[in-house]
Amino acid sequence: MKILMITPYLPYPLVSGGQIRTYNLLKNLATKHKITLASFIRESAEEKYLKELAPYCQKVIIFRRRKAWSPINILLAGFTFYPFLVSIYFSPFVKRRIQQELEDEKYDLIHAETFYVMPNIPQTKIPIFLVEQVIEYLVYQRFVEGLPFWALPIKPFLFLDVFKIKWWERYYWRRAKRLAAMSDDDRAFIQNHSPLTVDVIANGVDIDYFAMTKKHKPQNPTVLFVGQFKWLPNRDATQFLVEEIWPKIKTVLKDAHLWIVGRNPPKDILKFRAEDIRVDGVVEDIRVAYAKADVLLAPIRNGRGTKYKILEAMATKTPIVGTRLAVEGINIKDQKDALIAQSAEDLALQTIKVLENPELGQKLAKNAYKLVREEYNWKKISDRLDRVYQDVGGG
Repeated sequence: MKILMITPYLPYPLVSGGQIRTYNLLKNLATKHKITLASFIRESAEEKYLKELAPYCQKVIIFRRRKAWSPINILLAGFTFYPFLVSIYFSPFVKRRIQQELEDEKYDLIHAETFYVMPNIPQTKIPIFLVEQVIEYLVYQRFVEGLPFWALPIKPFLFLDVFKIKWWERYYWRRAKRLAAMSDDDRAFIQNHSPLTVDVIANGVDIDYFAMTKKHKPQNPTVLFVGQFKWLPNRDATQFLVEEIWPKIKTVLKDAHLWIVGRNPPKDILKFRAEDIRVDGVVEDIRVAYAKADVLLAPIRNGRGTKYKILEAMATKTPIVGTRLAVEGINIKDQKDALIAQSAEDLALQTIKVLENPELGQKLAKNAYKLVREEYNWKKISDRLDRVYQDVGGG
């Protein structure tokens, strides 16, 4: 089958969840389909990564994305019905280039990764398969609701933008021929607003790569948080952890250390650095962080979809404490594969329980590893996606 896959990022290097997902799907589907990848890049320097994608793609087309705060984006968001998120990616040039590609080649299917690339797809009879990694408007809505008092004057404008995201996201849920979500919860939510079939194509992890992690017992009890800080829910979770959960852990375990690992930490995250709190924006091999941690703490309060940090912790046999949202989309059972809690006090208590009881941590890690190996490897997930491709574009 000949497929045009459109993504809002180049799927290499593997520094974000979306890049990890797309790269591994391409890698596992390359022998079954002829895939042309059309991706946005931020900087021309990213072109050096094209060679990493060449083995898995028939062709790679790149578009230079405007800078987020460019005047064009601001004008589009301010004076049209496009939200800011869509304005960043919409381009008449990109739309014409895709139109030309569809005229020059005979494609069986268009795979759109995220709804906000879809305004660039011209009118076509080729079936469109839309994958929603998260429900975007819910993420931005929660962010605006949580803004401090000083932001009150701009909240109406931000809520207007959230309304526009919601409108366009649901619009494209109806325009596609088939939809996919990352979890059963997201699938059910989307299904309530779309007449289309919604599949669950969960995220996976490179089991063999992470299983090579060699554990090193840290000198002090060490709690790990992992998150890419361009993703707003990770900023919220870090603030929740440091300001509300960590003091409760320290009351009991005075020698405990917190290790925060994540690319692009802003000033409000870097300010948390202290004698017992380490913040690293770059770790060359994330397995090193899991190797030197006693427990992964994921106090996620916003942002739906499967979290790579959870899958990676499972694959490295690192015990997990997190919220229900943190383990969403993964068939984790509380008290068997991980410890799940919601409040700051309960998250602290469960983390202390793992730190004080190594046997419990080992039991949780062993069960979680078995689960991730059996259900969340990329081959199984790509086979599931292949079946959807056959249903949507096979005839």
